[in-house]
Amino acid sequence: MPEQTPEEAISSAGAGGVMDLALEEGTTLERPPGGPDGAGPAEKPRSLWSDAWRDLRRNPVFIISALIILFLVIISIWPSLIADQDPLDCNLGKAQEGSQPGHPFGFDGQGCDVYTRTVYGARNSVTVGVCATLGVTLLGGVLGGLAGFFGGWSDSILSRLTDVFFGIPVVLGGLVFLSVVTSSTVWPVIGFIVLLGWPQIARIARGSVITAKQNDYVQAARALGASNTRMLLRHITPNAIAPVIVVATIALGTYISLEATLSFLGVGLKPPAVSWGIDISAASQYIRNAPHMLLWPAGALAVTVLAFIMLGDAVRDALDPKLR
Repeated sequence: MPEQTPEEAISSAGAGGVMDLALEEGTTLERPPGGPDGAGPAEKPRSLWSDAWRDLRRNPVFIISALIILFLVIISIWPSLIADQDPLDCNLGKAQEGSQPGHPFGFDGQGCDVYTRTVYGARNSVTVGVCATLGVTLLGGVLGGLAGFFGGWSDSILSRLTDVFFGIPVVLGGLVFLSVVTSSTVWPVIGFIVLLGWPQIARIARGSVITAKQNDYVQAARALGASNTRMLLRHITPNAIAPVIVVATIALGTYISLEATLSFLGVGLKPPAVSWGIDISAASQYIRNAPHMLLWPAGALAVTVLAFIMLGDAVRDALDPKLR
């Protein structure tokens, strides 16, 4: 029997055949996308944050730095887990002595155990870094974001104010500001870092918000009558916060180093507080006779700062779409 053309098949099928063909065609078109056989749900599109987390989990730099930071946080909260002695318990008879059983790092100039002081010194350093970063990010992010969103006179005032703060040398400002403080706690140091550190975050947040508010989805939300609060919280902030997180993560290591520098100069943390900067300052005059006094706290400081900088670099690479 000769084959029929599509036109002949439709004409011979009649009205019912045409309806059956149309229903079969509609069923085929409505079949959900999936694998080769058309089965299975459609894949959900990934967001920037999910892609960033996937890249971070595959980055060995992030894994190593995160493990170091996790260890530092644990010993900062519970230093007695790995150090069972008192950092202020000193014996002048053992001053400047080297490694001994039960004292692997030796003793400092006052006869204090260097290992115990190195472990307990992580608490103040990590506290200063984390609290100062949170304060700087909150203050600078809010001021910079509002100035970038509203513009006008608020943006001009913020720009001139940040220029003034950028002109103040950090170390010189610390010598002037902290020299009149007699407290031996970490809070004056944290307050000083927040005072001079917020302009950097403010400029980053301002530029990121200015870029984000020019996107089409923000203009569409504005045209639909969305309030300024809704646009800031729902549309602009989630898309402008990535550069702020990257800069804040890298700056955290810098703040730890700044605390050690100020403590080394005698205006940061003060005895009886335990700090790597204080121990480095005390050990600097014995570097020839007892170099171990300087080696261990300086090494701990270097590893901590390096870990946070490596973490910031990994986060930057994961959140930067241009590097994908």
